[in-house]
Amino acid sequence: MEVKSLDTAPPFITKDGSEIRELLAHRNSAIRNQSLAEARLPAGASTQEHYHARTEEIYFITAGSGRMRIEGEMADVKSGDAIAIPPGKRHKLWNTGAETLKLLCCCSPAYEHSDTIITEDK
Repeated sequence: MEVKSLDTAPPFITKDGSEIRELLAHRNSAIRNQSLAEARLPAGASTQEHYHARTEEIYFITAGSGRMRIEGEMADVKSGDAIAIPPGKRHKLWNTGAETLKLLCCCSPAYEHSDTIITEDK
C-alpha cells in the first residue's frame, strides 16, 4: 500500500508558475496513467495562460477563491468547486482572495513540463 503525505511532498514550480506538491504520479509511486498534486497560488498571484496538448485536468479548489479562464470563458471559483479542463484548452487561474488559493490538480496522463505550452508572456 502506498500512502503519501502532503507534509512530506517536496514543492516544485511548474512551467506555468504554480507551486505544486506532487502526491502521486509515475515519478514517486505505482501510478502510471495520471497524477495528483496540490497547487498553491499566493494572494494576488496567477498562473501563466497555457494549455496541455494531451493532458486533461481537473482542478478542485480546497481553500480560497479565484477567477478561472478557459478559452475566454471566465468564472469565479471558490473552495468546493471542481473545474474540468479538456486537452488543448487555454486556461489561466488568478487568486482574487486574501488567502493562499489551494487546489488539487488531477492530470491524465500525468503532468509533464513537456506537455505544457505557455501562451502568454510573464
